[in-house]
Order: sequence, then structure tokens, then C-alpha cells
Amino acid sequence: MNIVFASHNAHKRAEVEAIMAAIWPDVHLIAPSGDAPDETGDTFEENALIKARAGHAATGLPTIADDSGICVDALGGDPGVRSARYSPSGEDRDNLELLLANVGESDERSAHFVCAVAFVADGEEHVLERSWHGSIATSPAGSGGFGYDPIFIPEGTSVTAAELAPEEKSAVSHRGQAFRALADFLRVWQGE
Repeated sequence: MNIVFASHNAHKRAEVEAIMAAIWPDVHLIAPSGDAPDETGDTFEENALIKARAGHAATGLPTIADDSGICVDALGGDPGVRSARYSPSGEDRDNLELLLANVGESDERSAHFVCAVAFVADGEEHVLERSWHGSIATSPAGSGGFGYDPIFIPEGTSVTAAELAPEEKSAVSHRGQAFRALADFLRVWQGE
């Protein structure tokens, strides 16, 4: 089955392709065409739908898209849907450093990642959302993953997400959970 994966983020594309290859190798993810739409939604679900609708409109093919980010309790849930654009530059390292500076010495370090995945095809829209809970480290560690992975310590571990092997991360992460649930939905949608 060919499905457009409406993401212009190379790190995210690689991670999702690996997740889907492991759970449903018959799905071929196609890169989106054109520019990425403006993410103007106030929720992860709204932004995922914006991207999936744009990909479907551009190609006519079934399209999936995700919107994800980190929500930090000490920051009132920020950066949330603005995670990729948290710092003025929007660069991963700058976003991460700004988040650490804003959390500062706070004892409240709990946080969670959210991933909303949207599916859009002719006459059909479906969105599901999954979370991954943990806490914010005091300094970055690890070289794997991307985004906020070097400062996110998943519940039940003593290392950051960036210190996990890709397979370990995908087994428990918000994105891994969401795309496994999406694969289950797509099997039903396809009539398997």
C-alpha cells in the first residue's frame, strides 16, 4: 500500500519509516510534494490534520501526518504544539537549551511527549494520540534521536531518550505507540 507521509522533517521521516517497516513492511511511505502547510492549530490533533489534509489534496493519495512535541509541567505545558518553533531559530539545540534555561532549577521536572497521527483519504479522517511520560534532565546526554531526546528521561529509565537504541525508543515512545495504533487502524480500513 502506498501512503503519503506528510512530513518535511528528515529525522522524523527516518524514525517513522523504521517503525512502519518493522510493523507493516507492505506499507510504502511516499514523501510529500510542495511546501509544508502552516501549522496554525492550537492542538497536536489540529496540526496533524492540517498536514494530512494538505498532503491528500496535493496527491489524491491516502495521507498520514503527525504533530508531536513535549509538554513540561513546570512551564504550564509549554512548549507543546510550538515545540519545533520554541526558540527564535527553531533549531533543535536552541530549542533544547531554551527549555532547560526556562525550567532552571525547578524541582518540578515532569514532562511528556505527545504524538497525534492523522489519516486522511477520500471521505475519511481519523486521528489518534499517544503520550510518553518522563522528566527533564538537568543537562543533555546521548547522541541518538533528535529534538528534545537528549534532555528527556523516560519513566522507568535512568537515561535520556537520546541514550536509547532506536529500537528501544520506538518500542515505548509516543511516536512508536501512535504509529503502531495507526497500523492497526489501517489494517481494518484496508479490510485485512
